[in-house]
Amino acid sequence: MNELKIFTGTANPELAEKISKEIKIELGKISVGRFSDGEIEVKIQENVRGTDCFIIQPTCPPVNEYLMELLIIADAFRRASTKRITAVIPYYGYGRQDRKSEPRVPISAKLVANIIVASGVNRILTMDLHAGQIQGFFDIPVDNLYGMPVFLKYFESNEFKNKHQIKSNNDIICISPDAGGVERARGFAKRLNSDLAIVDKRRPKPNQAEIMNIIGDVKNKVAIILDDIVDTGGTLIKDALALKLKGAKKIIAAVSHGVLSKNAIENIEKSEIEELIITDSISLKKKSSKITVLSISKLLAEAIKRIHNEESLSALFI
Repeated sequence: MNELKIFTGTANPELAEKISKEIKIELGKISVGRFSDGEIEVKIQENVRGTDCFIIQPTCPPVNEYLMELLIIADAFRRASTKRITAVIPYYGYGRQDRKSEPRVPISAKLVANIIVASGVNRILTMDLHAGQIQGFFDIPVDNLYGMPVFLKYFESNEFKNKHQIKSNNDIICISPDAGGVERARGFAKRLNSDLAIVDKRRPKPNQAEIMNIIGDVKNKVAIILDDIVDTGGTLIKDALALKLKGAKKIIAAVSHGVLSKNAIENIEKSEIEELIITDSISLKKKSSKITVLSISKLLAEAIKRIHNEESLSALFI
């Protein structure tokens, strides 16, 4: 068996530290810096010949900077004769550009996949891809984990129920923010034994949404909006307001990836959302009393161990 080694770029070193502690191995020694002109400088500071290397690097904002960093790190490992390179990308940037939504636009998610493969990466480990078909954009194996177990554990805790005065799961209703998220919301509703509602809306422009209708009865319920990405927060805030107007008692949002760009945190603090629950797939730059961060380090650590030992990952979600 080839030796397991874990390295990190500069995108989310805190998550990499947690993963290494879960696996009980030290992070590999690597220097990632910048030359005076802004070019990325990488040097692996230990022998990696013949090893099984995992690079922890979400391609979060600034996306282009961290993506380029990942490519250069991967190239360094390839040229250092690593046996296998697995890019651990908890959040896959450009994932929302997964199709031609209108004429004369690129499919950037596919282009990025091609570039990552060209850099020398042999395998991808990610979580809650924006669209499942992105796995097919790669010509290498892609393991797409689900954050559901991490959220469910929190939803079923006394901490969560006491905080929102939830006596039973009958008080909860799971909300899909659009038609595309119904499968995710239905999965949560089934596990929580709760009802399901759908927000019907249209998007006139990117990062903008027009609420059309709420399909389902949310009156006097604790509404949990389930989504994969919160970026500017505009859509989420509109969803929360629409649910409140329909009689929802409380609005909670559970989102896998907290991009939280521009004034998203400030806007969420002023909104009808009582709690925003995200994971640490992206490092949270600014704290907020409304934001709860759940760690995916145990999930990723277990997946890394299983990949290294050639074991099944699907067993994690049975």
